[in-house]
Amino acid sequence: MPPERRAVLLLLGLAVAGQGVRTWASRPAAAPGELLALPGVGGQPLAHRDSSIAAARPLATGEQIDLDQATADEIARLPRIGLTLARTIVADRVARGPFGSLSGLDRVSGIGPGLLRTIAPHTRFSLAPSQGEVALGGSEAGGAATQGGAGQIPSGKGNGAGRAVNLNTATAVELEGLPYIGPYMAQQIVAFRERHGPFAAVESLVVVPGIGPSTVAKVRERVVVE
Repeated sequence: MPPERRAVLLLLGLAVAGQGVRTWASRPAAAPGELLALPGVGGQPLAHRDSSIAAARPLATGEQIDLDQATADEIARLPRIGLTLARTIVADRVARGPFGSLSGLDRVSGIGPGLLRTIAPHTRFSLAPSQGEVALGGSEAGGAATQGGAGQIPSGKGNGAGRAVNLNTATAVELEGLPYIGPYMAQQIVAFRERHGPFAAVESLVVVPGIGPSTVAKVRERVVVE
């Protein structure tokens, strides 16, 4: 190899070595064997780990998830709700607007009466449903009542104040007069009764999608099962 070419290669080698020394000298002190994340590649490993741990942590006593605003990771913390269904819930909310109540959540594919009963104590709803969606007044999930009291019908409408309504024979119009039972839920009760037969007890109302223990407690004095 000609001496000139060897000299050029030597100079290039020295330049590369010098840059490496400067880079090493300017890095912060690190423990031997520590791995460094490259800037712009993968973010901070510890931050990702902490985020995963937070998303997977179990619900605390009394903790509720706002299904009208929570992220998919937060919703996935609910019982029997995996990340796939959580993403479906968020996608439905983005496309069709807030749920407003458990009865609104029932529109999501993959959500049924059993799942609604399971998650009811752990959920709340902070927004009014989109136009065309009917919400229970006060929300069975423990959230605030929807704007304008949607779904709330003052007692005494249609069936006369003080007169008990037979859950096994009442029409949807008669059921509308019950506290916190509007037209939508009245139709749900009648449809459920027609599909599954008469109710065995007043408490059996909780099997109707969108109705929970708090609503049953509110209508208990106004209904009978015969």
